[in-house]
Amino acid sequence: MIALGAFVKTRVRVRSTVHLISWSEAAIVIAAAIAPVPWVVLCTCIGITIASARLPPIKLAFGVGKNILVAAGAGIAFALLGWTWPAMQAPQLVGILSVAYLLAAFLDEVLAIPVIALASGTKISTQFRSNLDLRLAGYAVRFVVAALTLLTLQMDPRLLLAVPPLVLSLHLAYSARIRGRTEQQAWQRLARTTDALNVVDLDNVLTTAVTQAAELFSADEVEIELRDGGRTVRGGTGGITFDGSTGTSTDVDGTIVPAPLEGHDRTVDVGMLRLRFRGPVQLSEREQYTLRTFASALCTAVRNAQAYAELARVADEHAYAASHDALTGLANRRHLLDEGTEQLSTRHADGVTALVLIDLNHFKEVNDTLGHAAGDQVLVQVADRLRGAAQPSDLVARLGGDEFAVLMRGLPAPAVAAHRAETLLAALHEPFDLDGMRISVEASGGISGAPSNGGMAELLRRADVAMYQAKRAGQRISTYAPTRDTADLGRLTLGGDLPRAVADHEFVVNFQPIVDLGTGEVTSAEALARWHHPTHGLIDPLRFLEAVERSGLLPAFAEAILDQALIAAVSWRDAGFDVPVAVNVSPRSLLDARFPGSVLARLRAHDLPPDRLVLELTETLTLSQLDVVDRVLSRLRDEGVRLALDDFGTGYSSLSLLSRIPVHELKIDRSFVTTMESSAEAAAVIRSTLDLGRSLDLDVVAEGVESEPQRRALWELGCVAGQGHLFARPMPSGTLLAAMQRGSGGRPGTLAAPLHDTGAVIRLSQNRRQAGRSKPDRLPHLPA
Repeated sequence: MIALGAFVKTRVRVRSTVHLISWSEAAIVIAAAIAPVPWVVLCTCIGITIASARLPPIKLAFGVGKNILVAAGAGIAFALLGWTWPAMQAPQLVGILSVAYLLAAFLDEVLAIPVIALASGTKISTQFRSNLDLRLAGYAVRFVVAALTLLTLQMDPRLLLAVPPLVLSLHLAYSARIRGRTEQQAWQRLARTTDALNVVDLDNVLTTAVTQAAELFSADEVEIELRDGGRTVRGGTGGITFDGSTGTSTDVDGTIVPAPLEGHDRTVDVGMLRLRFRGPVQLSEREQYTLRTFASALCTAVRNAQAYAELARVADEHAYAASHDALTGLANRRHLLDEGTEQLSTRHADGVTALVLIDLNHFKEVNDTLGHAAGDQVLVQVADRLRGAAQPSDLVARLGGDEFAVLMRGLPAPAVAAHRAETLLAALHEPFDLDGMRISVEASGGISGAPSNGGMAELLRRADVAMYQAKRAGQRISTYAPTRDTADLGRLTLGGDLPRAVADHEFVVNFQPIVDLGTGEVTSAEALARWHHPTHGLIDPLRFLEAVERSGLLPAFAEAILDQALIAAVSWRDAGFDVPVAVNVSPRSLLDARFPGSVLARLRAHDLPPDRLVLELTETLTLSQLDVVDRVLSRLRDEGVRLALDDFGTGYSSLSLLSRIPVHELKIDRSFVTTMESSAEAAAVIRSTLDLGRSLDLDVVAEGVESEPQRRALWELGCVAGQGHLFARPMPSGTLLAAMQRGSGGRPGTLAAPLHDTGAVIRLSQNRRQAGRSKPDRLPHLPA
């Protein structure tokens, strides 16, 4: 009976150890109730040995020893409680039997639980609580079977034939309940585990997978190997024990169960999951299916985490690129303004905030003499020196071109800013090594403390004022002083009014027409911004453009002016005058890669062809960052927008600019036109500009035409178009439209009488004849 009770058992795997729940203690208790204790002990030894003969010797010895102690304990309990078989009443029998069985069950638990916990590497308390309800139910069922068996023996031994079927049915029901409970717990753990994998951090995914898989599959160790990056992670229920490169793992004795980390369609393989057991283990069909499901969920979690990490990396790169200068790696103007604005909002708690603005003197000579590649190398070295000389709390930025800034935060006193600024400029004193040459680059700096109002824009403006004060005074560095601010109080007031002016649309646009010098016909119009200030009246752009550029409001200002100019061009076209409009562009706008998109979007919004817009540029735009400028201008030109170079001839690099900037038009500065009659040099500049325009197939417009002699002289030199007070002063778009509708001499679209009557015979000068032969389309109104 004892051997049969040990054979009838339920298997439960914990890691690589299989634990058995059998009927042996019920058989031992029944035996102890009807036979002498020595016989029971002997039979227990023989029966357990027969039932466990295939087990390893150590497990066999433990099983025999444990059950002998259970038999001895049950026999001793019967003896002490006055058990007399079979002369006992049923109530007394059940009472004594329950005490003996309880002792036997207690001994079985006390002896088995610690050994199971030690073998599985779990806590004794955890192992004791595991499936406690099912174990108690099993003991209760087996106690009932033992009691019924003894009562049957008392009444009629023949009735024992009904006991084996009862035992079998109870055992099958109990085993099914154990399996159901185990599978339910396994699926619940699988669901919790897959939910826990739903995180975006790869390290968290791997840690969760290792610890949860060790518990889910009762594995001694779990290893995850990722193909991407060659990373291997290993550990157990206690956490990660190894995280390193693939190939450094060590094998363990026992069983390794691999599972590829692949999706449901098996088209993606991100790595391998391995379950490690210290002994021989064979997973059940349910466990194998659970393993495949877990591996698929882990594959999805790893791919999601890797994709999120890549998105985060790209986002960080974009955020870094948007806030840092591409050439030097320093913070750019936008980052400086953002950081400064945040710092000024907390300056009372963080101490004194100051800004040092640094500009390289005569840096243009480096670009013009050695080339822009050499200039870029100098800028990189300047950035490195400033970064090295700055304090860890300082923010070093490149604002554009050869202009740098250092935001000093948390200064103990304003005077400290001057000392730190001297250190920064001293770092630039030593010559720079450039392809075997040593080049000295001087710099000027301006210092400003945080203003009481005006924010970061005002702080930057004051530092700029101080820097130019240093340049004018021939000093290396200067601190901002309100009494020496060239902007004066009036300009300071205007600077503070700029945000309101942009928001309230106080900037208006007047238009000065450009006319055909020969016919007087309007060929285009230049947009000129004016500030209609509520208290100061109409303000000229010379008084506010610099403040706009340095305030951070330039994009909004430029878009407002462009909108008004395009609206005017549309109104003229609708009235029958298809006149292009020219708009001046700040050099700072050309350093903004988003500028072309903004211009083209406004053209589409107003349904105006790109060639109806002319953007007028100044030479200062090429002092630095020519690559950015080239990309901006090339995109605009490719889209059909026309480009003009304003004030041509007044800069230092007019000719070199034409080889870099894809313009359509040159505008002769008014200073040459004004003095052309009295200055041979001015006339020579105009002639050379016209010759250059003809050779490069560029239109040429003369500015500042104020008299008929000037008009005629320019026309005879071959200049086709001009603008100036002779034809019209700047006026609102509606006034210009009315003037074109009215016309000159009853000819709509003209603002001046033609130089010659129709049909007149004209004796052309040599220059004019050359102009006519080279570009006959420029003289469509000349008589045949």
